[in-house]
Amino acid sequence: MKKIKLEILGLSPSQSQTGSFALVLGEELGNRRLPIIIGVFEAQAIAVQIENIVPNRPMTHDLFKSFAEALNYTLKEIIISDLSEGIFYAKIVCGDDLREVEVDSRPSDAIAIGIRFGVPIYTYESILSEAGIVSSSLTEDDEDEESFVKEPLKTKGSFTEQLRDMPNDELQKLLEDALTKEDYEKAAKIRDELGKRN
Repeated sequence: MKKIKLEILGLSPSQSQTGSFALVLGEELGNRRLPIIIGVFEAQAIAVQIENIVPNRPMTHDLFKSFAEALNYTLKEIIISDLSEGIFYAKIVCGDDLREVEVDSRPSDAIAIGIRFGVPIYTYESILSEAGIVSSSLTEDDEDEESFVKEPLKTKGSFTEQLRDMPNDELQKLLEDALTKEDYEKAAKIRDELGKRN
């Protein structure tokens, strides 16, 4: 079966399921999007890596990477391999010098691990045809999503407004505190504000 390369377009709170997030994958050379509903912890693990935030302690997906590297296993690719009754399935393709194996996984975990290794994400035409959404032109919602992709965790809330008024040294302390408490969403907002000033 022909594989189609995907890229991460966005990660946002799900409007259909409270406490979940929508991970939006897009066809690399096309206009179809594949939305997958994922849990808050997996969303956080993906966001932390996308935002290049280094946690004080390794997260589960970081542990998987360290474990694989210690055993001289490399990841080759992630495949969203199946869709059954509205549930997506994935495979992590990995191996060493002697063999290649496919490990079953939830797509959210596979992607969280895959982006840590910098490997491509694929799916099959049959899955994209069945569950993909065609994006023909930018609507108002799409424009919001596009700005969200550029700045995934930024919000217009009062916390972000408060950050604008703080001096750099205060922001740095706040960032260290957020990282200590493993509040990565808050850390990303603070880091973004510091980044704007540099």
